[in-house]
Amino acid sequence: MLTAVAWPYANGPRHIGHVSGFGVPSDVFSRYMRMSGHRVLMVSGTDEHGTPILVQAEKEGLTTRQLVDKYNRVIAEDLQGLGLSYDLFTRTTTGNHYKVVQDLFLALWRNGYVQSKVQMGAISPSTGRTLPDRYIEGTCPICGFDGARGDQCDNCGNQLDPVDLKNPRSRINGEVPKFIETEHLFLDLPAFTESLGSWLSTRTEWRPNVLKFSQNLLDDLRPRPITRDLDWGIPVPLDGWRDAPMKRFYVWFDAVIGYLSASVEWARRTGDADAWKEFWTDPAQAYYFMGKDNIVFHSLIWPSLLLGQNGAGDKGGTPGAFDTLNLPTEVVSSEFLTMSGSKFSTSRGTVIYVGDFLKEFGPDSLRYFISAAGPENQDTDFTWDEFIRRTNFELANEWGNLVNRSVSMAHKNVGAIPAPVAPTAADAELKALAKAAFATVGDNLRRSRFKAASSEAMRVVAAANKYLSDEEPWKRKDDPERRDTILHTALQVVSDANTLLTPFLPHSAQKVHELLGGKGVWAAQPELREVDDLDDPSISYPVLTGDYAGEQAAWESVDIEVGKPLTKPEPLFAKLDPKLGETGPEWAPIA
Repeated sequence: MLTAVAWPYANGPRHIGHVSGFGVPSDVFSRYMRMSGHRVLMVSGTDEHGTPILVQAEKEGLTTRQLVDKYNRVIAEDLQGLGLSYDLFTRTTTGNHYKVVQDLFLALWRNGYVQSKVQMGAISPSTGRTLPDRYIEGTCPICGFDGARGDQCDNCGNQLDPVDLKNPRSRINGEVPKFIETEHLFLDLPAFTESLGSWLSTRTEWRPNVLKFSQNLLDDLRPRPITRDLDWGIPVPLDGWRDAPMKRFYVWFDAVIGYLSASVEWARRTGDADAWKEFWTDPAQAYYFMGKDNIVFHSLIWPSLLLGQNGAGDKGGTPGAFDTLNLPTEVVSSEFLTMSGSKFSTSRGTVIYVGDFLKEFGPDSLRYFISAAGPENQDTDFTWDEFIRRTNFELANEWGNLVNRSVSMAHKNVGAIPAPVAPTAADAELKALAKAAFATVGDNLRRSRFKAASSEAMRVVAAANKYLSDEEPWKRKDDPERRDTILHTALQVVSDANTLLTPFLPHSAQKVHELLGGKGVWAAQPELREVDDLDDPSISYPVLTGDYAGEQAAWESVDIEVGKPLTKPEPLFAKLDPKLGETGPEWAPIA
């Protein structure tokens, strides 16, 4: 299984809205798949080219390289703190990425899916610098929406050109852009209409909003520019373009190819340069995770690039340097996490950065909130009241309390996992409920239905708490055999529930594993490692990676071991002050 995770842009730290779209869902999915016995390759990295990087570097008084180095590290550290189990989280400014992008482009060029033409390009009058399409705003000429971007209208979904916008303006400084003639290379998207349509018709398990949105765009595909007039990016490997100082690949073009280049880099770093092929050819499956504003790039444009490289577009052709590559099995898109109804926005000050959140509350409470109450199928408003309620009631009162009182009573009365004697129907019923949940929760996780999966896991927790309240083992001093049977049953279900919750709560799952007497790694965490660029040893950078093959977590119910020593537990989750719900922490924006 290939888990391809959208690439965060390296012009600043990421906020919790970002990781609710690409980060947590992809990791919950990948952890479940590993636990189920699948070989998983989870890859991504920081997206580091384009004009916005130049603009931010100027604001901070840094060179472009200094800026991307700074935020590559900040983002990688935050994602490590969140426990995202990447096999490789890299970056787009590597020699490996440059070569993979250029090789894939050459396949498109040779197969006739790239064309050169002159267009009207937007220039900033004050700086003379090219304005990227996404940095131009105006009124959509099709639906009249004021706030359409130069590349796409988010209201009607149509692809646009900046010159078509009514009343265009720069999103950087508000000035009216100047349009000049410039030659660029274009991806011939119309040459994929039939092949894309045939492929999309087979995607019956996709989320309906993603599939319908993608199919609706098929009738209006137009050539899309893949080069830009700027000096920060990947050179075009063609005569007449290769040495042009102001011609580079458009950032969107090289970023989507990052899924492939990161896989190639991972393989090279393992010592088996061909290892990536196992995850990119049949019968491997590929799942792509992103926010809804990136659907078109993953459901239409990236598949077009793959079809063109494979020689399988409407014009035919022959496979390029990478032979025949798999198209996405599924595009798993989340809606927006909002704050008081508005998108999280750094520029507007409605932003909660991942790093700040982790320092205050730790990773698992955020992972759980996103999974159980996040924007899976519709925009969801983040409120401190709801976050505190979920943390206090579901994590602390329900799950944490079940673990604490089960282990505490067994430790106090026996000192180890007690032996069951003459189980009753109530004991068997609870254990059967927990075992049955593996199929239900697993099926939901396989289909990226994280809310349903977490809800079903917590239903087991609620049933176990009710069981303890009904059976009252603390009143069984005169019947130690029945007391021990109740506690054994409760601890077995704690163990099962911990497995069910591991994809969502990997950090606390490790603690529960140890509370039950387990040794070694239950749920592995990513490591931040300093590495040298494979093609230029003078350059080094941090990557996220990890050894997940050695973790013990497996998607099955395992009988607990009678007699295994127990220690007195500490609370898994600290309760939060309800008053925090009124304003949030001091560092958080008021919404």
